[in-house]
Amino acid sequence: MTPLRDPRLLVVALGGRALRAAGHRAVGPGAWLGALERCLPPLADVAVAGFRLVVAHDGESPEDRGRRADGSRRADPPLSLDVRGAQVQGALGYAIQQALANLCRRRGVDVPIAAVVTRVGVDADDPAFGRPSRPVGPAYSATQARRLERERGWSFAGSAARGHRRVVPVPRPRRLLDADALRRLSSTGVLVAAGAGRVPTIETPDGHRGVEAILQPDTTAALLGTALGADRLVFLTGVDRVEVAHRTPRAIAVERLSVAEARAFLMASEFPSGSMGPKIEAAIDFVQSGGREAIITSLSSLVAALDGREGTRIVP
Repeated sequence: MTPLRDPRLLVVALGGRALRAAGHRAVGPGAWLGALERCLPPLADVAVAGFRLVVAHDGESPEDRGRRADGSRRADPPLSLDVRGAQVQGALGYAIQQALANLCRRRGVDVPIAAVVTRVGVDADDPAFGRPSRPVGPAYSATQARRLERERGWSFAGSAARGHRRVVPVPRPRRLLDADALRRLSSTGVLVAAGAGRVPTIETPDGHRGVEAILQPDTTAALLGTALGADRLVFLTGVDRVEVAHRTPRAIAVERLSVAEARAFLMASEFPSGSMGPKIEAAIDFVQSGGREAIITSLSSLVAALDGREGTRIVP
C-alpha cells in the first residue's frame, strides 16, 4: 500500500551529470570526498531547514572512472553486475554520508545519516531480457568478443572500427524491496542516502536473486519517491531549467509543464532518450502516481527551486 504523501519528505535524485556539473571530477578517495563536500552544501541546507531527505544517488566511485560495471580485463572472472552495483552504491553512499554529516555539523546541526544498498525488483519475463541494449564496460576486438560470448554468455554490439562492447538488458523497475526499511529510517529523522538503479533482482521460489542488468536510475528514483510517499521529487542534473528546442537559437527555458504538455513534448522528440527524456518520463510517472510535483534543476539551484524561483516543474 502506498503511504500518505508527506510534504516534509523530499526525495532528491542525484545523478552523475549533476555531480559532474558541480565539479565532482576528482580522482582518488581524499580528493573525491573533498569534491563532494564542495558541491553538496545545497543538500545540507535542505536537511538543516527541516526536510526529511532521501538522496537517491547513481554516480561513480573513483575506481569506476577507469573500470566500468563489468570489471576490468584481468584474467579473473568479473563480479556480477548486481554485486558490482552494490559495491558502487556502498562506496558512493559512504562518501555522501561522510560529506553531508560534515557539512551539517558545520551548520551547527548533527544530522543522523544512513547509507543503504537498495534492491529493486524487476519482472523475470520483462521483454528487455530478450533484447540486451545498454553498453557496459570497455570495447573489445571481434576475437575477444567472440571468446567472451562463448565463455561467459555475454551479448555484444559494435563494429570493427569502434570496437565491440557488452550489452545488457534494461528492465523496468517494478518494486522497491527495501521500501519499508527506508521508510522507517526516514520517519525517525534519519537522512538516507539510497542507491538507485544498480541492484536489480528477480523473485524466485527460494527468494530474490540478483540479475545481470542495468536499471534506469530516474525511473527507479520515481518508484522510490512513490513507495516512500514523498510529496515532491527533485531530479538534479546539469542545468537550472529544462529547455525546449535545446541548443538551437529558439531555445526556451520552461518553468512549468503539465503531464499532458510534457507528454506532447516527448512525442515531438523535444526531450531525447539520451538526454532529458528519462527524467521527463520519470517525472510523469511520479506525478501520475500521486506526487504533487516533480522538479528538474541543478544542484546549485536546489534551494531556489524548492522556493519556486528556479527549476522546471512537472505537475498534474
